Amino acid sequence: MGHSPKLIVFDLDYTLWPFWVDTHVDPPFKMHSDGKVYDRSGTHVKYFEDVPNILQDLNQQGFQLGIASRTASIEEAKELVKLFKWEKYFHFSEIYPGCKLNHFRKFHEKSGLPYTEMLFFDDEYRNIKDVGSLGVTCIHADKGVSRSVVDEGLGAFAMKKC
Repeated sequence: MGHSPKLIVFDLDYTLWPFWVDTHVDPPFKMHSDGKVYDRSGTHVKYFEDVPNILQDLNQQGFQLGIASRTASIEEAKELVKLFKWEKYFHFSEIYPGCKLNHFRKFHEKSGLPYTEMLFFDDEYRNIKDVGSLGVTCIHADKGVSRSVVDEGLGAFAMKKC
């Protein structure tokens, strides 16, 4: 494959998991003996099926990974990332309300990487439009992240860099 991104960033809500953490689940969350995460009401809190393997594979391939989320439920989002055992994969995490341009300015500042070396997956087109204006390669994951969506993103990044 051609050129690869130095940093791959994922949104959380409706990108890594199929809900809004601030409205669709009821904290606190607990890991039960069955290895699954449940909320206060006993509802199984799920993520998109391919996500754990995708994160593990990208990490093993040496990619730096980041989270960019605009949720106001900051602690709850962090708690789920921890309970899903994903925090070991993410080098950068920007979780707070506001325009995602701010999140990416922080990634640029903390990583020293140019925006053109970043790949971003998000379900909301407004975020794709905003972040894309910086030169980040953006993929509209309107049905969440899957193996094929990530492959599409890596392919789009490689084509852009040719």
